[in-house]
This record gives sequence, structure tokens and C-alpha cells, in this order.
Amino acid sequence: MRQISYVKLILSVLICNCAGIIGSMATQSSVDGWYTTLVRPSFAPPSWVFAPVWTVIYCLMGISLYLIWSEARIRPIKVPINLFSIQLILNAAWSFLFFGLESTLAGFVGIVILWLAIIGTMMSFYRVSKTAFLLFVPYILWVSFAALLNYQFMRLNG
Repeated sequence: MRQISYVKLILSVLICNCAGIIGSMATQSSVDGWYTTLVRPSFAPPSWVFAPVWTVIYCLMGISLYLIWSEARIRPIKVPINLFSIQLILNAAWSFLFFGLESTLAGFVGIVILWLAIIGTMMSFYRVSKTAFLLFVPYILWVSFAALLNYQFMRLNG
């Protein structure tokens, strides 16, 4: 059994949560303004749900990143780490596209690209660590739901 590097684990979780913090910067002014003017889909959860769900997902992503990073001496991890980095940037960018630009269309395009990047990341993770792959399942499910939600916001609000 491998020794756990708590420094790497904490750093991995912090990196992912920082993406959430960066993304939330774009949402603050919009959530109390523009977002409240939108027609909401019937299945849209209350706004308070998003922060705890995303926090859990970012922590799972961080653990997943740690598991991949831990394999560095045994397997090549450059591609999985690069794909992870791309999807993490796209994750933070979505908030700026949807809330910052106040554009349901830009948000939808961004979330479709994010979804594809997550799938690519998951495929590369699967080759290195099945557990890291499985930790991404709640993330892809939530982003799939968010994409549907984003699409309905776009459809209902033009």
C-alpha cells in the first residue's frame, strides 16, 4: 500500500476549490440581478443548492487529481493532468460566460465544451486509476444536469 501524501492531497483539493472560488466571482453580482429576471425552468433547484453540491464535487475532483498525481512514478500522467487542467479552466470559465456575460447562449456553448472535456478527462483517468475515474461520475452527472438546465434557461429566455 502506498503512503498517502497529505500535502499533495490537500493541494489537489484546494486547486479544485480555487476554480470554484474563481467562478463564483462572476456569479455574485449577477445572481442578485440579471439571474433573478430570467424565467426559470420548472426543475431548477433553488440557488442555495449549488454551493454545497459544487463544494462536494470539487473535493471529489481534488481526490481524483491526487490519485492521478500519485501514479506519476509508475505511469505516464502528462495527458491526464493536461486534460484535467483544461476541464478545470473550462469549469471556471462557464460562470464568466453565463453570469459574467449574462448570456445563456455563451453559457450553453461553454458547458457543452466543458462536458466534452470532462469525458476526455475521464477516459484518460480510467487508464491510470479506475477510482479516479469513478470519482468523476458525480461531476459528469451534475454537469449534464447543469447543461440541461442551461439549455432550458436559453430556450425560455431567448
